[in-house]
Order: sequence, then C-alpha cells, then structure tokens
Amino acid sequence: MSHKTFFITGANSGFGLAIASAASNQGHTVVGTVRSEASRTSLAERLPAVHSVLCDVTEFDRIPDVVDQVENDHGPVHVLINNAGYGHEGILEESSLEEMRRQFDVNVFGAVAVAKAFLPRFRERRRGFIVNVTSMGGMITMPGIAYYCGSKFALQGISEVMRSEMAPFGVHVSALCPGSFRTDWAGRSMIRTERSIADYDTLFDPIRRTRQEKSGKQLGDPEKLASVVLNLIDSDNPPPQLLLGSDALQHVSDRIDRLKQEIEAWKSVTISTDG
Repeated sequence: MSHKTFFITGANSGFGLAIASAASNQGHTVVGTVRSEASRTSLAERLPAVHSVLCDVTEFDRIPDVVDQVENDHGPVHVLINNAGYGHEGILEESSLEEMRRQFDVNVFGAVAVAKAFLPRFRERRRGFIVNVTSMGGMITMPGIAYYCGSKFALQGISEVMRSEMAPFGVHVSALCPGSFRTDWAGRSMIRTERSIADYDTLFDPIRRTRQEKSGKQLGDPEKLASVVLNLIDSDNPPPQLLLGSDALQHVSDRIDRLKQEIEAWKSVTISTDG
C-alpha cells in the first residue's frame, strides 16, 4: 500500500486504537480524534507517532474547522475511519428519549458530520476512502439494544447512499459490520439504563448478565480487524458492507433466511396492492 494519511475518530480505544496502531506501524500518517486531554496523553504514550486532535464528534459546528486544520498541518487525508461511537443497553420502555438522542448524536449525526466535512475534499480530488464502522447490529436486532441497533441501521443505510453518490468521483465508501470483539463496547464504554419494570426481568436480565460476563472474552480480535481494514482500503473494488466475525456471519445469514421466508409467506398480500 502506498503511503496514506488516515483520519480516525475515537482513536484512543477499541477499533480506533487498533487501526491507528496498524496504520502507524506500516508507516502511514495517522491523525486520531480524542475527547479529552487525558485521552490525548494516553494515546501519545501508547502510539507516539500518531497525531491527536481534540474533537468531540457531537460538536458538529467545529468539525469542518478541525478537518481544515488537520489538512493544513498534515496534508490531504486519503482515508476516513468513522469509528467514534458507543453502545446503549436498555429495554425500550425503560430507556429515556434523551438517551436515544445522545446515542444518535454520536453514532449517526457525529459520523455524518465528519463524513460531510470530507466529502467535498474527496470529490474534488477524485479519490478517497470512507469506512463507516457500523455493526452486525446494523443488520440484525437483539432485545435490549434498540437505540444502538437503530443508530447502526441508520448509519448502514446512509453509508449505502453515500457510496452510490460518491462512486462517480472515484471515492470508495464501505460499512464495516463487526460482530463481538474484545473491546470495551460491552464494558466500561457501554451506557446501561437502570432496570425499573419487573415484567422484563425474565427476558432481559439473563441477556444483560451474559453480555457483562463475556466482555473482554469475545472471539473477535481487534488487531485482526485492523489488518483487514488496511487490506480493504487497498482494494479497488471494496464491498458496500463487510461482515467481520463468525458470529456476525451466522446472525446475519439467519436473518436473511428468515426474511426470505417472510417475503415468500406474504407474497400474495404484497402484490395484491398493485393497482
């Protein structure tokens, strides 16, 4: 792979840190966003070659200026890794709309705001690569993560439209759809709504308990994901979405099979509405 400049949101942990490390080790220029001076110090200690910039992706009005300064300091960015995000866990009836708003501000509006800051630059240069980190939760659903799945479904759809709109200009857009990986997603990074309705105990308490017990022990290896991402960026024909992890493959394949069965079962009703 020729030398590239990466802009990675949420570069101080999880997938962002793994991709920043892999790209930096291969000699690429990496600029990573962090949300605090403490995170900036931590990133500098772990990855001294990575350039950090303070940027909360929900500060939408600041993002164009941040991107402008980054390109002034480090030259044109070739790859955007839209990684910043977090998981919210909570039964829908128990979870506030404010929690939903925050989830969508970070996972959807933040990602779109960062992408929009780069779209005109990539379009004018007739090159660029955008990787929007979604989730298998952008293609399937599970009880207790309605807000998270909703945000990832939204970003998944936006990514596909972004891909079709940018393709004529030589700009690639792919959605990365990981399954369960050994990151802090289900640990300290997850926001959990307190339980309040006993009717949901039987359904949800075992799910929450299992997720907490498995945190840090998941099958997925973030370093292997980072390696895949670097190979993906070097592809001339990247996929619209890329599932990562055997659990993602199984869950999404099962959902596609069920969807096909549902479509067939209701086919006569579906076509009955034609005029």
